[in-house]
Amino acid sequence: MTRVHVAGAAGYAAGEFIRLAERHPDLALGALESASHAGEALGAHLPGLRRSPRAFDGPGSALREVQPGDAVVLGGGAQSAREWAPQFLAAGARVIDLSDAFRLHEHAGDAVYGLPERYRAAIRNARLIANPGCYPTATLLALLPLAPFAADLVQLIVDAKSGITGAGRTPATSSLFAEVEGDVRAYGLHGHRHQREIEQELAAAGLGAPLVFTPQVVPLRRGILASCYAVFGRELDDAEIAAAYTRAYASSPFVRVLDARQAPSLVALAGTNGVELNVVRQGRVVRVVAAIDNLGKGAAGQALQNLNLMLGFPEERGLDDRAVAI
Repeated sequence: MTRVHVAGAAGYAAGEFIRLAERHPDLALGALESASHAGEALGAHLPGLRRSPRAFDGPGSALREVQPGDAVVLGGGAQSAREWAPQFLAAGARVIDLSDAFRLHEHAGDAVYGLPERYRAAIRNARLIANPGCYPTATLLALLPLAPFAADLVQLIVDAKSGITGAGRTPATSSLFAEVEGDVRAYGLHGHRHQREIEQELAAAGLGAPLVFTPQVVPLRRGILASCYAVFGRELDDAEIAAAYTRAYASSPFVRVLDARQAPSLVALAGTNGVELNVVRQGRVVRVVAAIDNLGKGAAGQALQNLNLMLGFPEERGLDDRAVAI
């Protein structure tokens, strides 16, 4: 058994990771550190953990308990991650950071960008993982298979909608139910913090065309639906497109390319690490609609998938959940 500690354990993504790790056959939960809720039952703040006997541990508990060979998930903000990650690494632990502290190349250092469908081999040997953002995960999985046609790419357009948990648990007026219910709100219109992350990874794959990215919050608890449009200078061949997606995800157990007539479903993916893609060419435009659970494949599920790879387990281990709603 590998012990895994969680620092910043009271957030949505961290709580979802704890829920998944608690039932993982090869993991044992270590310190579950929270500065704000130390000593309080997990279930008092995370309803999905009502049956857990554990309480949140106090500040510094993860660093005190960590041993060589352990794993640590950092669920706090970027500033905390930059302070804590070197200390846990020095203690001999593997670290997965859920914040954006190490995602961009200029801040990454030795961190590996944790998108398994692209960086699976590097993740297996990594000590520090920069877990991707939820919008980038959906967008990149939608568009990366188009890399073989990059020479003809003219423009990328992404219209993405996220459930409110994507904003985190820190109270803000814009996240209140009364503010979001009955509305679809575009935001970050002068530059969303995830755009540079998306552009960086697309460019690394050769997809360096200009990107227009419009994020929107919708009155749902969880889920991301990203409608991605790749505009080319010529009409691509439908068979070539289909073959590109088949090749890209032939060894990716969580990505499902749907029949062209079937729409991705957030309900089908809630509580899972799954990805659904619908790929359709319309003239010179390839439209890819991608759906994920922002707390699953967009955060905690992907973190556990990465940890499985780092520890030499099958990447599906502990991630066989089906949808929360039927």
